[in-house]
Amino acid sequence: MAAAATENVLELRRVSRTFVTPDGQAFVAIRDVNLLVPDLPGRGEFRVFLGPSGSGKSTVLNIVAGLLKPTTGEALLRGKPIGGPGPDRGMVFQSYSSYPWLTVLENVAFGLKLRGMPLGEREQVARTWIKKVGLAGCERKFPGQLSGGMRQRVAIARALAPEPDILLLDEPFGALDAQTKLAMQEFLLLVWQRTGATILMVTHDVEEALFLSQRLYVMHGRPGRVVEVVDVPFGRSRSTQVKRSPKFLDLRDEIQELFRQPG
Repeated sequence: MAAAATENVLELRRVSRTFVTPDGQAFVAIRDVNLLVPDLPGRGEFRVFLGPSGSGKSTVLNIVAGLLKPTTGEALLRGKPIGGPGPDRGMVFQSYSSYPWLTVLENVAFGLKLRGMPLGEREQVARTWIKKVGLAGCERKFPGQLSGGMRQRVAIARALAPEPDILLLDEPFGALDAQTKLAMQEFLLLVWQRTGATILMVTHDVEEALFLSQRLYVMHGRPGRVVEVVDVPFGRSRSTQVKRSPKFLDLRDEIQELFRQPG
């Protein structure tokens, strides 16, 4: 008997997006973006869209999130058109998105509350995730009492608590200092390895993209388009030492050279 075909958790088919400027001019932000992410339960893939500012990578993420619709092409989640935001996608932004008037526990439980989960159950789930992200003991603190890295851990826990199909990350560490950023990259890899979540992230940081992803899509030009797809050869388990390897440095230099070419 033939094996069943693997379902795709996410697919973009020649997706383009055009905006209209205030003076009525059409502006093409992205053109013909393709993406295929298979559904691998317990071993979700980590994909990254990498590009300089203005290359359209956040537009791609917002289409997957359901915040924008493609002008042409198709965006499919488990084979169905993405019609808007939904609990099957958890999102973390660069800016700290925790609700300042809610405690850590209440923030992490917020999406569960929207889904109608009973109080006792959602608090139990939230406490489990707070422990997973290393914030046990902070349940009753407010976001203003936490560091930037801790607040992003809260945001990641809140996004993952409802068990979405995909975790979407929009430059999540861009506002952090260099040392905290590195620690959060290592933390995100650990979360991915432990949960098996499917992750789609955008960043302009070449080293961050190479360190985190299994496959990255290099975007460049205006309109933004994918100019290179790179399969990253470092496996699921990796440490910061990989950043000093000759292969890592060669890939970094090759990608940076793409950015120096005319768009």
